[in-house]
This record gives sequence, structure tokens and C-alpha cells, in this order.
Amino acid sequence: MSAVATHIEPEVTQVASLAPRKWRTPVLLAIVAGVALIAFGLLGRDEPVRFVWSNAADSIVLPALESTSRLVGIVTGLIAAIAAGASFWYAANRRKVPVWIILIVGLAFLAGLVAWVGAGGNVPVVFLLTGAIALSTPIVLGGLAGVLGERVGIVNIAIEAQLLAGAFVAAFVASSTGSYLVALIAAMVAGSLVSVILAVFSIRYLVDQVVVGVVLIGLVSAITNFLYSSVLSQNSAALNNPGTLPRIAIPFLADIPVLGPVVFNQRITTYLMFILVPLVWFILFRTKWGLRIRALGEHPLAADTVGINVNRWRFWTVSLAGLIAGLGGAALTIGAVGPFVREMSAGQGFIALAAVILGRWNPWGMAAAALLFGFSSNFRVWAGQAGSALPPDLIEMTPYVVTIIAVAVVAGRVIGPKAAGKPYIKE
Repeated sequence: MSAVATHIEPEVTQVASLAPRKWRTPVLLAIVAGVALIAFGLLGRDEPVRFVWSNAADSIVLPALESTSRLVGIVTGLIAAIAAGASFWYAANRRKVPVWIILIVGLAFLAGLVAWVGAGGNVPVVFLLTGAIALSTPIVLGGLAGVLGERVGIVNIAIEAQLLAGAFVAAFVASSTGSYLVALIAAMVAGSLVSVILAVFSIRYLVDQVVVGVVLIGLVSAITNFLYSSVLSQNSAALNNPGTLPRIAIPFLADIPVLGPVVFNQRITTYLMFILVPLVWFILFRTKWGLRIRALGEHPLAADTVGINVNRWRFWTVSLAGLIAGLGGAALTIGAVGPFVREMSAGQGFIALAAVILGRWNPWGMAAAALLFGFSSNFRVWAGQAGSALPPDLIEMTPYVVTIIAVAVVAGRVIGPKAAGKPYIKE
């Protein structure tokens, strides 16, 4: 009898140790795939649609892809359904749903939606992608500041304030001096100053980091609104007319169809974003500095015991991260539209925070999430111009609806750095 019990006990232990099946992601993916197949396919608009890949002035012109909106919706809906079915297989086998399956469902849904909106006309692919990158640039740069802050243990709710400060200073300095280089530097300094205030109150005076961040957003918003009304609007031609940074086309690479104008014909703020994302990732995960930063966000006491000055490292890391967020503010004005307007950050700092969580505090994941938000914002612009059947109010909601869906599907129950938001008091 004891021999039988001994034989059964390991099997019971093994069954008990099996990971539970998680159906949340497959169910959500199935819902998204079903909506795509039914709304854009079976019940879609049976009108012609042309996917335009090139402009007439491009050195290499690709032929447009012509089809019907309903056919595109059916094909993309079936692709999404197959990918969603594969996610159920992973869940049934107690395995995590791979990111590539989620991407397939998401891209198929977006393709069907774009074809549905563009029915009866053209879908300018290059315009959608180029605008997505441009609109995601401030979100990515703000998100990098958020990643660095939380990795070192400081929750940076004040990204919105840093973007707003950087945008105001960039427009004012560029208009006053005529130098875009000086304006970029000034915007970075402005973003860093906001970070310094956040660091001083949260590290030195142990004020709740979320409270400090919210107060800073209100403070910077009030200051910029006052200066806009009392200074910039009084002489906008001289003080709020900076123009925009010129586009820099990289020889030969800019002539590549689709990819060239999207990636290799951008402004300096976007090129800096392309450099900073892999650079921050490399620093965080491949250098001794990055190991220290991550240690401070996970277990500051352990870092202190090996001689790392916790609060000093936190202060300088958050302050330097503010430089990146300030650059993101400059991307809002001289990197996009030019003049500064009231509240022009328009909640992008909060979307950057959502991208940080959605990207699981990894620069690459955060950048991918920010690109999704940028695409949804540009889609809103194009859908309004294309005369979409969607109500205008619903179109305006697009970026925020995408944010909620993306967080629900991808993020789930995520666990950030353990010490984020917790002040460190050395005993």
C-alpha cells in the first residue's frame, strides 16, 4: 500500500503544479476577430477600394492594389479568426499566447477597418504610416522617460507636464532666436526641470509621487496658459511663429518604395526617437548602469547594501529622463505643427504612461504600443477627411478606445518594478 501511495503522490503533485488555463486573451481575440469578420466582411460595404502605395512624384511607383471593401473584410476577418483559434490552442495547452498572434489579429482588424472606411475611394498607405510615426514620436519620447523613471523606482505621472513645458519652450525659443538647435536644447532643459521638481519632492521630502505628478501637470498647464495669453498671443508673429523642422531625406534609402518615405524622410526629432529607443534598451539591459537602475526599481535595499547611493541614482536618472520627455515636447511644436496652442499635449502624456504599462516597462514594447496609438490618431484624421460613415464623435474617441482595447488584450495582469512609487528611507 505504501508503495502505491509513493507512486501516486508524485503524479498528484505534478498535476497540482500545472499552470492554470488562461482564457481571457483568447476570448478577447475571438471577439475582435468576430467583429472584424462580421462588421467589415459579411456586413461590409460592397464598394471598390484602392490601396495606394506610392505618390506620382516618387522615383519608384508601385501599382495600387484594387479590391472591394467587403472582400478585404472577409479575408482579414478570416485571418484574424484563424489566429484567434490558434490562441485557444495555446491556452488549452497551458501556454502563454505569443505576441505575434496578438499582432496578427490586431493588424488584420486594422486592415479591415481601413478598407471599410476607405470604401469607394483610396487608402493612402504611406500617409497613414508616415503620420502614425510622426504622431507617435512625442508619445515614444515621453514613454522612454516613464520607463526610466519606473525602472529606477519613481512613478512619473508628470510626463504630460514635461511634454507641455517642452512644447511651449521650443516654440518660444525657436521664434525668438531663429535657431532650432537652441530650441531643442531649451525644450530638453524645460522637461528636465519638471523632472527635478518631481525628484526633489518625491525623494527628498517623501511626498507621494502620484500627487506630485498631478500637481505638476496642473501647475505647468496654468503657467503655459497664462504665458500664452499674456505673452505669445500679444505678439504671435515674433514669439509664436517658429515654423517646423525640415524633413531630412537620407540619400538612396528615402527612394525605397513605402519604407523610404515612411522611415527615411523624417524630421530630426523622429530620427532621434529611432536612436533613443534602442539606446535606452541597451543601457537598461546590457550595461552595468542599467543593472543598477533596474536594481533600484526592484530592491533598493539590496542595492544600498552593495554601496549604491539609492536616492542619488534615482534623482539623476529621473532628471536625465526629463531631457528625453522635453524633446518629446519639442516634437509637438517645431517637430510637427509649429506654433504652440493651449493644452496642446492633449493627454498624450497619459497615453505614454499607458504605453509604458502596455509595453511592460520595455522600450521596444512601449514604442510598439505608442506606434499603435499614433496610428489610431492619424486614422482619426484620415477618417474625417475621407468622409467616413462613422459619427464624428466616435472618430474622435478612436485613440482612447484603442488604448482601452489594447490594454485589455495585451497587458492583462502586469506587474511593474516592485519598488516603483515607494520612497527609500535609509535606516
